[in-house]
Amino acid sequence: MKKKLMAVLVTAFAAAMALALVGCGSSNSSDSSNGELRFVTGGESGTYYAYGTVLAQYATNNAGVKVNALSSEGSKANIEALQHNEAELAFCQTDVATYAYNGTSLFDGAAYQDFSVVANLYQEQVQIVTCDANIKSVADLKGKTVSVGAANSGVYFNAVDILGAYDIDVEKDITPVYQNFADSADSLKNGKVDAAFIVAGAPTTAITDLSTTKQAYLVSMDDEHIAALQETSPYYTETVIKAGTYSGMEDDVTTVSVGAVILANDSVDEETIYNFTKSLFDGKEAQSDAHAKYEELDLEQAASFKSVPYHAGAAKYFSEQGVEVDTK
Repeated sequence: MKKKLMAVLVTAFAAAMALALVGCGSSNSSDSSNGELRFVTGGESGTYYAYGTVLAQYATNNAGVKVNALSSEGSKANIEALQHNEAELAFCQTDVATYAYNGTSLFDGAAYQDFSVVANLYQEQVQIVTCDANIKSVADLKGKTVSVGAANSGVYFNAVDILGAYDIDVEKDITPVYQNFADSADSLKNGKVDAAFIVAGAPTTAITDLSTTKQAYLVSMDDEHIAALQETSPYYTETVIKAGTYSGMEDDVTTVSVGAVILANDSVDEETIYNFTKSLFDGKEAQSDAHAKYEELDLEQAASFKSVPYHAGAAKYFSEQGVEVDTK
């Protein structure tokens, strides 16, 4: 009798463990256990986080898609979060997304392709910030202490590209400091660095905050060096940051930019991404004053990224608007 009872208990325990394991497996899939889409953005002082929070809240409240915007270390970390099923949606620079998909640069020899594009939202300007009025050109950064973004971040590779166009080697010709946006702004404020690279949609919170307490300047690039940069890195676009973008900014500044795209893990279903994509544009109509970057949201630009295919759900929305995109 005792043996039979023990056998029953063992069988019941095994069944319970099996159910528990199934439950654990489902919570580790790319769709989080409560149906929420985890949306990795960027640092809390950057545009990704501020804009991403607005987009997530609108989708959650109006599109039947529960989205939770999370702060992160930026583009490279966001790609890795998708890869490891730690997120379903991610902000990313177009250059970094291209690196990942092709297995180059930051992802050299380690291509990752189980993601797709949702929309190309706006241009991210490469903002070279200084509080030293004597630094007027990128060439003036030679011999200076410069924050070049977090180690191996997208910003770091932007800095390498742009300094390289001016024949400045990051490791030999400057003293590099590896900091995120907020830490870069603090270092500028405290005189610990001479300049910093911040790649984000202008106006950027870190620079706005800096310019309210100390006179900050943006360094312009010239046409000759922009052309040289674009020969080797065609994903850069020449762009102008208008005077008045930051406190005390009296003149337009010429620089380059990359696109800011939202990516989705391929395992997220078509209907969910369709509803989320639609909410991006519905949100612009309903609350255009909720964030300045809504002004740049444009259907043609949103569908313009060519290096990585679009998610089927996003493609469905664009097709309804008369715009076709490539899918897998």
